[in-house]
Amino acid sequence: MTARIGVVTFPGSLDDRDTQRAIRLAGAEPVALWHKDKNLHQVDAVVLPGGFSYGDYLRAGAISRFSPVMETVIEQAKSGLPVLGICNGFQILTEAHLLPGAMLGNNHLHFICRDQKLRVENADTSWTSDYASGQEIHIPLKNMDGRYVADEHTLDELEAEGRVVFRYLDVNPNGSLRDIAGITNAAGNVVGLMPHPEHAVEPLVGSGRTDGLPFFTSILKKLVNA
Repeated sequence: MTARIGVVTFPGSLDDRDTQRAIRLAGAEPVALWHKDKNLHQVDAVVLPGGFSYGDYLRAGAISRFSPVMETVIEQAKSGLPVLGICNGFQILTEAHLLPGAMLGNNHLHFICRDQKLRVENADTSWTSDYASGQEIHIPLKNMDGRYVADEHTLDELEAEGRVVFRYLDVNPNGSLRDIAGITNAAGNVVGLMPHPEHAVEPLVGSGRTDGLPFFTSILKKLVNA
């Protein structure tokens, strides 16, 4: 049976179609989910894609966090449903308190778009098992509010529990504390990151790399072997 991975579309989502394509390339079935629909239609995992939901009014992700679909996503994520938040999706996950910390405006106050080098710090989550711990990859990055912040206690806790999943290398593009590019919850089923793996899944499209494809093959293998 083919694994079904839902991709939520909010008003202002930009990368939902790209994410669906990445899921299809990995061998799973993408399922379009609408932000006003509480029904997840029996998907096996959910991706909150990148974009500027609700125009980033108030704070990035602050309004989407209250979309009807998120009520179900939050409930099921706490019960083990794998959830990936990419860029704006990461912002929504922090606003929903599925992940700790918050996302602020880039420290240089400019939108940034670049091919970003990352180090994989945790290859044991539902979304990263096809990577190796310590592996260096390149993933496109594009954001205005990508600066990850948290209090020192939370940062120390994330480090001690191995919950920093990705770290920026060579350059910190947005001022994120401790060069954090992505984190996970304690259970490892919820992951958020600012870079866009869906833009690095085909050698002839996007960055010209396939460094982002293991996100989608990782969750597929987990679901198939569950």
